[in-house]
Amino acid sequence: MSDSSDDSLAARLERYEPRLRVREQGSVISVGDGIAWVEGLPSAGMGQVLRFADGSRGLVFELAEDRLGAILLDDTPHLEAGTQAEPTSGQLSVGVGDELLGRVLDPLGRPLDGTPPPETCATHPLDIRSAPLLARDYVHRPLYTGTKIIDTLLPIGKGQRQLLIGDEGTGRSAIALDAVIHQHDQGVFCVYCLIGQRRSTTLSILETLRARGALRYTTVLVAEASSLPGMKYLAPFAACAIAEAWMYRGHDTLVVYDDLSTHARAYRELSLLLRRPPGREAYPGDIFHLHARLLERSTALGTAEGGGSMTALPIVETQQNEVAAYIPTNLISITDGQLYLDRNLFAMGFRPAIDVARSVSRIGGQAQHAAVRAAAARLRLDYLQFLEMEVFTRFGTRLEASMEARLKRGRILREILKQERLDPLPIEFDLAWMTAFNAGLLDDLEPKQVSAMLERLLMSVRLAELTLDAGPKDWLTAVHSWLAENQA
Repeated sequence: MSDSSDDSLAARLERYEPRLRVREQGSVISVGDGIAWVEGLPSAGMGQVLRFADGSRGLVFELAEDRLGAILLDDTPHLEAGTQAEPTSGQLSVGVGDELLGRVLDPLGRPLDGTPPPETCATHPLDIRSAPLLARDYVHRPLYTGTKIIDTLLPIGKGQRQLLIGDEGTGRSAIALDAVIHQHDQGVFCVYCLIGQRRSTTLSILETLRARGALRYTTVLVAEASSLPGMKYLAPFAACAIAEAWMYRGHDTLVVYDDLSTHARAYRELSLLLRRPPGREAYPGDIFHLHARLLERSTALGTAEGGGSMTALPIVETQQNEVAAYIPTNLISITDGQLYLDRNLFAMGFRPAIDVARSVSRIGGQAQHAAVRAAAARLRLDYLQFLEMEVFTRFGTRLEASMEARLKRGRILREILKQERLDPLPIEFDLAWMTAFNAGLLDDLEPKQVSAMLERLLMSVRLAELTLDAGPKDWLTAVHSWLAENQA
């Protein structure tokens, strides 16, 4: 042994104080289905991490008089009845920081992309209280998603919680992906949380993000369909913790929860296995509180707190367009608005299949740029009136010329609002087509000509130097010249 080792040992012996040391140690009663029942740990509390002798860990999730229930964070074949268990100190946390950008992780921060674990310098608790009211600011800054119908008629602000709701296969995840891809030059860090998705779906989303260059500012958190139910339960909280740490550092963040229906089912499974009393649709009574405490952490902080924000896009699934189901209604009441995707619109070829009549953004124009807000002031109302008028035309009603003109104008607007997936568009383009539409410059087009005209207008916008702060006359002059050039 070297001299330095001798000195270190001598120093430790000199500091050693003989005293009574008490350490609790329990044992596993039973284990199965991602749950372990443990006895002999009377001082263990809710949310405390347990370490088992086989190396696996669990999270205390249920307290009974003579035992406690823990959800398993690791699953090894050596965990069985009689295995010793002991509590650890501290909350369950995940590593956070810029080192997570471009990484694919599980809810505990372990890599799933075949590379070494990220060397983070800080950790953040998975489940903590949301920012107090006095630390928050009004949601007043826009978060552009690149989807025309959202950025103009149903705008989202930084710090808002906007629900994506609809049946499976209606394009909910595509809208969320477009929003993430569109942040490439917006200075927004993104976290995409996949809960209980099939591996093929996960790989498809990862490939899309990689191909579009979005992984450099995105962290992907994955709890696969084959994962333990405890990991599915923790996934959105881990995603929220990663984004929340950036928010408290003053960054703008966007977190996507895909989807919270699967999360609710995982929580129901855990609760039933832990013998909690079931409520409506067998969900436990605190399912509303579960999602409320998750989504309330998304907010916009005041300048004194760094001015960061966390915008949430939770996704929830409906069955046969049934919006009044238990989990969807819970999330509608928690969030600041919803984008409702209709299966019938999707089948008719209107994509993104957002039903404007059943969708709402409770932040609305408060988060829009003044120029965009002014241009979009009547678009939503005009479009809804057109949809009502179109219903009456199906009965063969004879219409006046003015009504025919309004119907044609509405059909042009509907064609304008159509958009292919993975094709996010700049807000300057939205202002350009709204200016042209409001001025009646597109009224002479046939609906089938709209797509080609918009493509030419988009090319002109990308070559122009006008910004949102340019005056309305400047925009109108520019649009006039663009249309004149293309029509010539």
